[in-house]
Amino acid sequence: MRTCGVEITGSEVLLCLLTKEEDVFDIRDVRQTRFTLGQVGQDTEEMRKFQFDFAKLLEDYQIDSVAIKQRAPKGKFAGSATGFKIEAAIQLIKDVDVKILSATEIKEQLKRNPLPIDFEETGLKKYQETAFVNAYVYIMMKTYRPEEL
Repeated sequence: MRTCGVEITGSEVLLCLLTKEEDVFDIRDVRQTRFTLGQVGQDTEEMRKFQFDFAKLLEDYQIDSVAIKQRAPKGKFAGSATGFKIEAAIQLIKDVDVKILSATEIKEQLKRNPLPIDFEETGLKKYQETAFVNAYVYIMMKTYRPEEL
């Protein structure tokens, strides 16, 4: 199972590619760990280019699922309109399973299945931590609760 963990912050998309084969996790190198978007939402071509580039990355690395942390629609920690457009562009990519993970789901899954390694030991950049956790949580959910997904 190859999962791309995604964190959307403002107009930036941060990525981490995590695989699990025969109960062994592997953090894969990926050519691009972040997408920074300019005037997203104001330019149709910019959105199409982002979606094409992201879909191409998923295809090239044979990624079958994407895990995105859900953002609040309103309140102090609300996601931006741009972030929701990015999320929609990712969800509309054909032949990819996209799961939006709530903070509660992430917390529950980490309580049941804590991370087997300290993040500092993964070799990833600090900005990839949330994306890594998203990918790990989704893989654990698929492994232990596949009937609910």
